[in-house]
Amino acid sequence: MPAVKHVSATRRPSRVPALTTQIFIGLVLGIVVGYVWPSFGVGVKPLADAFLRMIRMIIAPLLFSTLVVGIAGTGDLKAMGRIGLKAIVYFELATTIALFLGLFLVNTFKPGAGIAIPIGSDTKALAAMAQNQQHAWDIFLHLFPTSVVDAMARGDILQLVVFSTFFGIALATIGSKGQIVLDVLDATAQVMFRFTGYVMAFAPVGVFAAIAATVGGKGLGILFTLGKLVALMYVGLAIFVIIVVGGVSYLIRVPFLTFIKAIREPFLIAFTTASSEAALPKALEVMERFGVPKNIVGFVLPTGYSFNLDGSTLYLSLASVFVAQIAGVQMTIGQQLVMMLTLMLTSKGVAGVPRAALVVLTATLTQFNLPLEGAAILLGIDQILDMGRTSVNVMGNCIATAVVARWEGVFDDSQMRAFEKAAA
Repeated sequence: MPAVKHVSATRRPSRVPALTTQIFIGLVLGIVVGYVWPSFGVGVKPLADAFLRMIRMIIAPLLFSTLVVGIAGTGDLKAMGRIGLKAIVYFELATTIALFLGLFLVNTFKPGAGIAIPIGSDTKALAAMAQNQQHAWDIFLHLFPTSVVDAMARGDILQLVVFSTFFGIALATIGSKGQIVLDVLDATAQVMFRFTGYVMAFAPVGVFAAIAATVGGKGLGILFTLGKLVALMYVGLAIFVIIVVGGVSYLIRVPFLTFIKAIREPFLIAFTTASSEAALPKALEVMERFGVPKNIVGFVLPTGYSFNLDGSTLYLSLASVFVAQIAGVQMTIGQQLVMMLTLMLTSKGVAGVPRAALVVLTATLTQFNLPLEGAAILLGIDQILDMGRTSVNVMGNCIATAVVARWEGVFDDSQMRAFEKAAA
């Protein structure tokens, strides 16, 4: 089956700077409005919810069409197997570094020292979260949807990836008979990228409403309630980005600043909405335009949403030991390493759960007999923490697509240089 052409929508002149500026303005205005008129800030939250709903209605058709076209268009099924294996290897290396970086920081600076747990914290909701934690076989079974329509309706990205992969493989094996289906899906992908452009026009409004509601509801003071932990997590995320993402960019010969410019829109959307889903359509578009083939972007990026949560894993290592510190529980390095291994395993496959990091954290605290009151404290500032870890999750998954493309020898340097000139 002949390879189809790249989606033409991704070749249009870049409008990244204009939209990025609008998103940043929306962010600043949201902070000001939320602080000065908190009730109004909380009241405009439905605008943010509407934007997130528009994003979610894009994801299923966009992901299905681009992934199937990428797999069936290449016709190389062995290559897809290699891509999957290389992606998993990179994911595990990156998340392991994130876990140990968090472990080093929390043991060095001890942000939980001197903080007393409030008596009588309500932990019923957190206990319910812990009960929803998935086990190994649950995660395995969850890969396979009982109905692709149901998976699309729920926005379950991992199940959609599995179905799309099998569909693309089947389409590739029937040869020319499937060309009409491939053409239809290629046209669908083009329509969805254009559709994404329309929805992104509402991004500044959605960002404004999301941040205004957060500041209006929690107040700026929430940044200082547990300021040491918040600051430490953001320092850890910055170190991870500079050393790991920057180091990887150097190794795969992708200029770090060029990469940062390329992903600034999905990064800002993820940061302000605290939603990886909200950033997915734009991330798919910019990484393909950046020079990563569509079959790699369509497979690696959404798969990373379950297996490459760099920001979330760094946060989990910080938060779990932080809870032990505020509870006055002394944990040996050996015990902490066992906890890190548990976090590494249990953090897979829960990306579709709201506040997924809290789900994993409460389950881990229960397993290691640490008080859920510690998680109750973190619940109050989780929005602030979630913004940082989600944006780094998106960044980590974007660089993962470039890593796999370079590893496969198919990264398009000329397209990257053209993107760099267009964004300059």
